Amino acid sequence: MPAQPASMARTTAHPHAAAPPMDLVFIEGYTGQTIIGIHESELHRPQPLVIDIEAGLPRARACRTDNIADTIDYGVVRDRLDALMLDHGVQLLEALAERIAQLLLVDFGAARVRVKVVKPRKFDNVAAVGVQIERQAEPADDEPDADSGRGAQVLRWIGSGLVPDPAPAPKR
Repeated sequence: MPAQPASMARTTAHPHAAAPPMDLVFIEGYTGQTIIGIHESELHRPQPLVIDIEAGLPRARACRTDNIADTIDYGVVRDRLDALMLDHGVQLLEALAERIAQLLLVDFGAARVRVKVVKPRKFDNVAAVGVQIERQAEPADDEPDADSGRGAQVLRWIGSGLVPDPAPAPKR
């Protein structure tokens, strides 16, 4: 079994402590069209982006319960990416990757994420350009008010129309 990549290894105060087992939910090769960039030629028509996402959950309960509510529903993540492609409000791939990472950490409860955003064939002699970022959920005990960051992020998403409709009430 291959070792976990060093880039996804847990950093702790105890360097010899074992990293917890991580279940990875991923989307590979998501393709969307959006307006993004800093050059005049990029600001007037959509261009393709290819996005790869890995979201880690420490031993997802879904392995035991077989219940989608106990993991990250990649169908819902895909729907949120579709909405983000329509209205993300950023110019740089780095900023878009950060929005995607925060979406997974905050809204979907991922412990760590890796997001890769690529502009294929941006230049004639280059297959692709892009950015890859990795983020880890902040421990709640490190912040005086752990919900303050989440609340601010939720308000930003509400303002941009990215918050999904609430789930319908269960039928009785």
